[in-house]
Amino acid sequence: MTEETDRRRRRIKQLWLALALLLFVAAVLIVPPLVSVSQYKSRITHLMAASLGRPVRLSSVSVRVLPRPSFVLTDLTVEEDPAYGAEPILHANTVVASIRLLSLWRGRLEIGSISVDEASLNLVRAADGHWNLDPLFRTVAANAQPGAGSAAPRSSRRLPTLEATNSRINIKNGVEKLPFSLLSTDLKFWQDKPGEWRIELRGQPARTDLSLGLADTGIVRLEARLGRAPELRDMPVHLDLEWRDAQLGQLTRLVFAADPGWRGELTGEMHLDGTADAAQVQARLRAAGVHRAEFAPATPLDFDARCGLVYHYTSRALENLACDSPLGNGRIHLTGGLAGPGVPAHLTVELAQIPVQAGLDALRTVRSDFGPGLEARGTASGKISYGDNAVPAKLTAPGGNHGAKPHPAPDSLLAGSITVEGFQLSGDQLTTPIRLPRLVLEPAATGEGQPTALAATVDLPAGGTVPLTISARLTLSGYQLTVRGQAGLARARELARVASMRDAGALDNLAGEPMTVDLAAAGRWMPAPAIAAANLPTAITAAALAGQIDSARHLSGTVLLHNANWKSNYLANHVKIAQATLHLGQGEIRWDPVEFSYGPVKGTASLTATEVCTTPTPCLPHFELHFDTLDAVALESAILGAHERGTLLSTLIERLRPSSSPPWPRLEGDLTADSLILDPVTLTDATATVRTTAAGAEIETFNAGLLGGQVHATGSLETGDKPAWIVTAAFEKLEAAQIGQLLHQRFTGTAFDADGKIELSGYTGKDLAASATGRLHFDWRHGSIASGPSPIPPALARFDRWTGEAEIGHGAVTIKQNQIQQGKRNLATEATVTLDTPPKMTFAPAKEAAQKR
Repeated sequence: MTEETDRRRRRIKQLWLALALLLFVAAVLIVPPLVSVSQYKSRITHLMAASLGRPVRLSSVSVRVLPRPSFVLTDLTVEEDPAYGAEPILHANTVVASIRLLSLWRGRLEIGSISVDEASLNLVRAADGHWNLDPLFRTVAANAQPGAGSAAPRSSRRLPTLEATNSRINIKNGVEKLPFSLLSTDLKFWQDKPGEWRIELRGQPARTDLSLGLADTGIVRLEARLGRAPELRDMPVHLDLEWRDAQLGQLTRLVFAADPGWRGELTGEMHLDGTADAAQVQARLRAAGVHRAEFAPATPLDFDARCGLVYHYTSRALENLACDSPLGNGRIHLTGGLAGPGVPAHLTVELAQIPVQAGLDALRTVRSDFGPGLEARGTASGKISYGDNAVPAKLTAPGGNHGAKPHPAPDSLLAGSITVEGFQLSGDQLTTPIRLPRLVLEPAATGEGQPTALAATVDLPAGGTVPLTISARLTLSGYQLTVRGQAGLARARELARVASMRDAGALDNLAGEPMTVDLAAAGRWMPAPAIAAANLPTAITAAALAGQIDSARHLSGTVLLHNANWKSNYLANHVKIAQATLHLGQGEIRWDPVEFSYGPVKGTASLTATEVCTTPTPCLPHFELHFDTLDAVALESAILGAHERGTLLSTLIERLRPSSSPPWPRLEGDLTADSLILDPVTLTDATATVRTTAAGAEIETFNAGLLGGQVHATGSLETGDKPAWIVTAAFEKLEAAQIGQLLHQRFTGTAFDADGKIELSGYTGKDLAASATGRLHFDWRHGSIASGPSPIPPALARFDRWTGEAEIGHGAVTIKQNQIQQGKRNLATEATVTLDTPPKMTFAPAKEAAQKR
């Protein structure tokens, strides 16, 4: 009987379960279409607006029963506070708002959670420093307070859980959208219990104006708990922030929009407890394998820095700062604080056995132009205090510093010293290591308005009769370096490369006596950020300021050379330099003056090159060459060496070819000569403007005094198997008597004018004369030819005007088409001038010229 009763009860229970399941399925299939949700649209909009404290708009609402009852909202937009801009704070195409079932039994409609996918959230920072999320937190805090006269406290009305997946967070500064954003972001904000909220975030940093390797920008994770407080600055906060798996190269591109060539792995952590006005902060930054992209040192630069501090948001004050980091076999310790804006910080830095090699590795990590083959020895120890912690001490010169000079204790905010023991720099191209047994950096006296500085002075033997005196001043913003003394050219080349001086290779072509230097270099540790600090979140600004190193350095001063030889690959012989002065500064490199001799040719020169070109066209170096007397024969003997193919000139021309190596440099400049001897004539006050090209050279202008008149010319030189010249010239007011003397004739009359164009090629004068071709037009008024080696046509004994065209070719100048005017008679003759040494002129009998109508 009992078994039968149990079976009956089980069948009844199964029937009830089947009936309940059937009713549930029917409700799922039948009830939603019958429910009119349009009446809930305004109510849902009102509930969300009240919860978020922002106006809310949505397009449509639908009901979803499974997996839990919820509303599906389409095209949700949460409007922004007008104080922060006009763009919505949140936009999502689809939002699921889940319903709290228990609220339905109480006769109320409450939303338990709001879930969005692929949403866009804008974080805006106003000019006064407030964020657009501040009013949202105030609304949340106000909703959590008990309502006066309410039957139940407001805290019993739990706020909905906000969730976002695969979304994007944009950062704006006022109305300007910054290029920084978080992609693939998962965000959750919910009320863990009355009066306490939780935030979880996971996202990938990105930059919208660059194509980044997002897999290397790292992952940012944040977990926070927020407590209840009347004011946001008093709200209890516990925050854990972690940035992992960030590659230094992509991270610097993310922050600075450029890749300085740094590589390595970074991990950052921050833990915050307290309130905004009294935040206990613990931070840690770890780096592994830091190096340059093109250079991997034997021991990569690694560090693990830990810092603790108390931060006061309202006063922007920082206290109880304590940072500690091992570096090599030593340690760095930083303590101090900042009372607020406009108040000097009080900081103390202690170094304990820091390897100099670590500083060298750091320097060539941030600078791409520092020798990778250098090795350093020595350690740095000491303590420097700045601000209230500084207690100026009486400083004396340390013993055994070999050139270090004491600095008086300044009346400043800086005190203490750093001592470098056993410094030695070797490797790369240093044939002899640089050794400084002891180097002390001490506070230096500064003038009014100048920043406090650490200074050191040492003497460094460099192969001259006196050593180089090197003085350095280091401030918080930058450095100043002066070098004075003498250095042998070989040692100067090594030191220039160690210092990564621009165009240090130019010293390779110099030999001779030691040079005298008086140089000064200055630069900044960090330039102004590309985006002002007020425009970035505090964390990003700090990273930007900590990571940038100014690569621009200002170098000024002079270098003097005496009795040196200069050999260039594109010149056949050495150039002897009696004296030369190099001027650096004001954005240019200038050699002026240079007293030189090239074989028997002597002159002075200057060369100016602009360091930074701001024009669309290339800024070519400009030279000036001046000769008192320039003899073409002497120049030929210096350059040619002989009158045959395969001599120095032919070798030089071969090097002028664009396909040869090395080519001539691109230059432009002016040449002047008080006297230019071109046998059998001498030109006076010759000036020329020349520009070298890839295929040769262009003579843009040439002016000189010739035979009592002037010659003006332009021309070009093209290299090939033989140098080819094209010259266009105009001769003005040449004296007839001097022309006749040149041709061994006796000419009289007024000035002689001519113009023409000639093409010629070759290595020697004989080759040039034989290859010359062209035309020449001449005009000679009121002249006469008295006598000469050959008979003179009677028509030329005295004439009113003689004009004609001459052809140049086959080693001679032939006059055929011409006209001799004697009163009303028009005559013609033929003449030939052979281009020999000396030239010869012969005439044919004159004849009556054909009359023209």
